[in-house]
Amino acid sequence: MKYTITDKISIEDIKSIIFENRQIELSKESVARIQKCRDYLDNKMKTQKEPIYGVTTGFGSLCNISVGADELSQLQKNLVMSHSCGTGDPVDQEIIRIIMLLKIQSLQYGYSGCQVVTVQRLADMFNNNVIPVVYQNGSLGASGDLAPLAHMSLPLLGLGEVYFEGKKVAAAEVNKKFGWEPITLQSKEGLALLNGTQFMAAHATWALIKAEELSKAADTIGGVSLDAFDGRIEPFTYEVHAIRPHNGQLATAERIRNLMKGSEIIARPKKHVQDPYSFRCMPQVHGASKDAIAYVKSVVTTEINSATDNPTVVPDSDMVISAGNFHGQPLAIVMDFLAIALAELGSISCQRINQLISGKRELPSFLVAKPGLNSGFMIPQYTAASIVSQSKGLCMPASVDSIESSQGQEDHVSMGANAATKLIRVALNTERVLGIELFNAAQALEFRRPMKSSAEIETLVADYRKVVPFIENDEVMYPHIADSIEFIRRKFN
Repeated sequence: MKYTITDKISIEDIKSIIFENRQIELSKESVARIQKCRDYLDNKMKTQKEPIYGVTTGFGSLCNISVGADELSQLQKNLVMSHSCGTGDPVDQEIIRIIMLLKIQSLQYGYSGCQVVTVQRLADMFNNNVIPVVYQNGSLGASGDLAPLAHMSLPLLGLGEVYFEGKKVAAAEVNKKFGWEPITLQSKEGLALLNGTQFMAAHATWALIKAEELSKAADTIGGVSLDAFDGRIEPFTYEVHAIRPHNGQLATAERIRNLMKGSEIIARPKKHVQDPYSFRCMPQVHGASKDAIAYVKSVVTTEINSATDNPTVVPDSDMVISAGNFHGQPLAIVMDFLAIALAELGSISCQRINQLISGKRELPSFLVAKPGLNSGFMIPQYTAASIVSQSKGLCMPASVDSIESSQGQEDHVSMGANAATKLIRVALNTERVLGIELFNAAQALEFRRPMKSSAEIETLVADYRKVVPFIENDEVMYPHIADSIEFIRRKFN
């Protein structure tokens, strides 16, 4: 079923479109808005005497140099070519598809001056899985994501490279296959394509989708660890959290209470009065991350439903305004925030892992029956600790940095693209740590037998055992860690 591009798009819509491989189409209203803006700009240029930034002038610090009417198309093509300066690792293809989708969403509001054929070509590429090759490094996050969006735009001109049918090939070759002639860019179009925050916003969107999955996984896996560690249920009592009613804290406590219903282990009398913070404070720590995720989602949802190029063309008000909607600071700050929130889920998970292997509460050291002869789960904890440490380093905020560019015309930038790529690394790191925690927690739970945990936990562990075995004696562990991570991806998506 096709998704029709209209006024609003949600994170959930994007998840459905990208991960269910849905095709997209422009609504009649979108086409009308795009055409209206293009017609207005064409008519405006016939009567406008003063220069219009990016339409009849150069770009950045070259904004005071006017360009003749017969050179406007070449100006826009030159912009795309000259700005294609990305380097480093390629961006994941799922994220590139989100970039394309968000660029279409932004252009269809009718404030950018694009041709309908240009926006439609992006949609055709999206629907046929013709994915431009985009690189991670090159954007300052203002004036938008210039370098990566230039790479996204090159195939429109028959230039650059694309992923198609599992290979990286020349865009011209794939365009020929589909009978797509190179787009002749009109005034303002190159700038409309390159200005904007879609590289940042796409990474933020992907990370939010992952963050919501990891938040659910952290609660559930934390619950398995709680029972495996013979933890207490009292810290999750509703009345405790009602008097400090942060939404995420309340939700986490409720989730753990429900998860533990029917567990023989949690219900049995305890010898210990308190649990370590990594168990006892799950509502407060996981909950803070939940609240951060909710806030970031509100900001990103606003961003993906915005026109973020420059200048802004407003036909109904007869205005072409050079301003700064391309500036990535709103996204840069919240992506740094989200990285911190996800890193903390990994940090507290790592502490639960350490408690499980510590030889406490009748669990064997390193979770093997014959420690000494066997190292057991000693080194998975090392791996988790290494990953957590790396995430801490990646949480140094990118958004507090700025380096002057374009001869001082662009003298404050967001560095949001760096925040974006770091955020993805932190999200994947947290997923790895949670995979290691589940590996440990499921192992530890077996030493509580014949007692049973709750029905939900027992079902989860039974499913897990289909892909990751109980470890009797030392064996090669890294395939089990990889399988554990993959299990989480499938289970909590």
